[in-house]
Amino acid sequence: MPTQTTSLHHPPSRKTIGGYIFSGLCASLVSIGLARFGYAPLLPVLIQQHWFPAGDAAYLGAANLAGYLLGALAAHRLIGHVSNVTALRLMMVLATVSFLACGFPVSEAWFFGWRLLSGVAGGIIMILVTSTILPHVPGTRKGLASGGIFLGMGLGIAGSGTLIPFLLHMGLREAWFGLAALSALFTAASWFGWPPSTPLTLNSSGKSAKTHGPHHGNGAFHLFYLETALMAASLVPGTVFLVDFITRELGAGAGAGARFWMLYGVGAIFGPPLYGVLADRMGIRIFTRLVLLLQGLAAGCLYHTGSYAVIALSTLTIGSFATGVVPVFLARTHDLIPHDTGLQNVVWARVTIVTAASMAAAGYACSGILSLSGDNHRLLFLSAAITLLLALVIGPLVKSLRLIPSLFPF
Repeated sequence: MPTQTTSLHHPPSRKTIGGYIFSGLCASLVSIGLARFGYAPLLPVLIQQHWFPAGDAAYLGAANLAGYLLGALAAHRLIGHVSNVTALRLMMVLATVSFLACGFPVSEAWFFGWRLLSGVAGGIIMILVTSTILPHVPGTRKGLASGGIFLGMGLGIAGSGTLIPFLLHMGLREAWFGLAALSALFTAASWFGWPPSTPLTLNSSGKSAKTHGPHHGNGAFHLFYLETALMAASLVPGTVFLVDFITRELGAGAGAGARFWMLYGVGAIFGPPLYGVLADRMGIRIFTRLVLLLQGLAAGCLYHTGSYAVIALSTLTIGSFATGVVPVFLARTHDLIPHDTGLQNVVWARVTIVTAASMAAAGYACSGILSLSGDNHRLLFLSAAITLLLALVIGPLVKSLRLIPSLFPF
């Protein structure tokens, strides 16, 4: 993963660093908080207003996850031609335009294409945002800075849960236009707040000068990628299908679905800072095991219970994981490579790619399960619980059997 150079002779002030973090927050808010998570409260309305059939609407939702994978894979190629900051600005503009385009359901292919492009923007931003900002942040404040950047995801979720029901009173198309306007506002607010950057210098092979990744035989990295893939896959049922579950399967209506999505957003807001503090106090490895256990229980409750109180508590819990897992992944990356920023960025890029691939595959798998089961959303939450349990035990199992997973040989 390419990195930017930054001068240490004149370190930026706290106010300047705050501006950098705010720009990163805006980027994660637009590209993930709104572009990905904003689709969930719109999904049942797309179906009810006959924009698309139920099965097609679910697959269209997963298009953003497929685009996220493409964006993660394309990020290093893009910044071979433009600076990190220019790429970030362009991707925020692309996400904004995608909202506007989705207000016109010209065809399924049109809608799929723009949802795909919104995912591309998210994948590129996720890879570039930390490597653009964190080199300018003192070491003692990097954890706080990463939590602030990814707080934007939670704010986007909560904002969409608040704003979308209001916009839907004016119409479904107006809801898409409203998201476009909000995205444009945050894009403009962050435009001049990024740190200074220079175009990437490539070597003769077309690669960054710092591309020496972890040794291919290092099982710790392979195991980390496998655990990351499992955790990412478990996010999809709640990310894409929770509101549809509340609205249609439970028959609670769009209003209740929006309220539960707001609760999900509350968890998402507190996830990054809360997870960061607890991970610092408990140690990232122990904390990761605890989180996996709690999230598995929450997903299991969504599968089994009919109690709205339990569903509400589970929704709050899985909402915190949806955003809190990102700084967890980042902290695990730094735990594996504590003193090499270049290699940290390499591994972080690969983590993003693995996460994107896993979520894209899970998105289409969940859509298939939903279609084949006659819209039985509970099976999706059961699959999430099983996946989290597997992520919890895979590390100790592999180590006890002295197995080295080689599913990600890069």
